[in-house]
Amino acid sequence: MNTTETNPDKAPQSGTQGAPPTHEPLSRWLFIGLGIAAVLLAVVIYAGIHERAEAENNLGLATERAAVPVVSVIQPKSNAFAQEIILPGNTQAFSDTPIYARTNGYLKHWYFDIGAHVQQGQLLAEIETPEVDQQLEQARADLKTAQANEQLASITAARWQNLLKTNSVSKQETDQAVSDQSARRATVDSMVANVHRLEQLQSFEKVYAPFSGVITARNTDIGALINAGAGGVPQELFHMAAVNRLRVYVAVPEVDSSAAQTGAKAKLTLDEFPGETFQGTIVRDSDSIDLASRTLNVEVDVDNSKGRLKTGAYAFVHIKVPDDAKGTSQSLVVPANTLLFRSEGLRVGVVRDGHAELIPITIGRDYGATVEVIAGLKPTDQIIVNPSDSLAAGTPVRVNAPQTEGAK
Repeated sequence: MNTTETNPDKAPQSGTQGAPPTHEPLSRWLFIGLGIAAVLLAVVIYAGIHERAEAENNLGLATERAAVPVVSVIQPKSNAFAQEIILPGNTQAFSDTPIYARTNGYLKHWYFDIGAHVQQGQLLAEIETPEVDQQLEQARADLKTAQANEQLASITAARWQNLLKTNSVSKQETDQAVSDQSARRATVDSMVANVHRLEQLQSFEKVYAPFSGVITARNTDIGALINAGAGGVPQELFHMAAVNRLRVYVAVPEVDSSAAQTGAKAKLTLDEFPGETFQGTIVRDSDSIDLASRTLNVEVDVDNSKGRLKTGAYAFVHIKVPDDAKGTSQSLVVPANTLLFRSEGLRVGVVRDGHAELIPITIGRDYGATVEVIAGLKPTDQIIVNPSDSLAAGTPVRVNAPQTEGAK
C-alpha cells in the first residue's frame, strides 16, 4: 500500500499551521489605549478636583485673613526730657496810660507823633487857656486888695491896743479892731490859695511825658478844643507805653501751678522770630486759682531794651517743670490720634497676643498733637494708631509695619 496517497477529502496544510488569528493584536493595543486614556482622564479629574479644593481652601483663608483688621502700632515715648509746659500769652507794656488835659482851652502845638520815643518830662503839647489866664490876673489883683486891707487892719489894731493902755478907748472897741485884722489875714490866705490854684491850672497848659516810653496814639491836632472833663467827656490827647520791659500774663493750669515759682526763668518764642527765644522771669502770681478757668494768673517780665518785641504780640511761654512734680520722669507721651473716648472713660487700644485690648489711661499735660500719660501704659506696649470707633476688646488684629519711633 502506498502511504503517500493523499486523501482527496482533506486539503493540504501550509507551513503556518498553529499561529493565532490576525485580529488578536489589534484587540490588545486597543485595550492598552483605553487603559491609558482612562488613567489620563482620572489624572485630569483628580487634578481638577484637587485644584478646586485648594482654591476653595485658599479663598477661605483669604476671607478669614481679610476679616482680621490690619492696624498700625506705635510704642509710647518716654517723657523724661519733656520737663516744660508751653502756654500762650500776650505781651503788654510795663506801663501803659492815656494822657488827658487838666485844663480847658485849645491845642496850640504838639511835638511828638505816634512811634516817637520820649523821655520822662519831655514836652508833648501846649494848650492855650485864655480864660484861665484872665482868672489868674483877676485873682492876683484881688490878692493885692486883700493884702492892703489886711495891712490897714493890722495898723488899726496896733493903734487901738496902744490907746487901750492909756484907757483912751474901750476894751470892746480894741477887740473888734484885732478881730478885723484876723479876718483880713484869713482873706489874704484865701486869695493866695486861689492864685496858687489858678497858677496850677495855667501850668497844665504844657503837657509833659509822665515816664519814658513810646507814643502809641495821638488823638488831637492843632486848634482842637480841649475839654478837661468839666461838663463833658474828657478827650485823650496821647497814649503812651513803656516798652523797655514787657509783661506777659499767663494762665497756668492748676495741675501745673507748682511750676510757677517766683524768680524762675521762662522762655518766650514768637512766630515773628522763628528759632529764636527771649529770656523772661516769673516775678509774681495771683496766689489763687480762678474758679471759672481753674488756672493761676502768672506774670512774666521780659527785658526789651533793644525794642525788638512789640506790645500786644502773641507769644508762647515755656516754663520749666520741677523734676519732682507729679513724677513727670515716669510718664509717657503718645499721639493724640491713639485716644479712644468711650462712655466708661478714656482708653487706648493695645495689641497683645494678636488681639486688641482697651486699656484705661490717665493723662497729664496736653501738648496738642501729643498727650502725656501718667498711668495705665508700659513703655513696651504696642498702641494702635487711629483705632476704629467700633474696636472692641478681644478683637483679632494684625500688625502692619510697626513704627519704631515714638511720638514727637
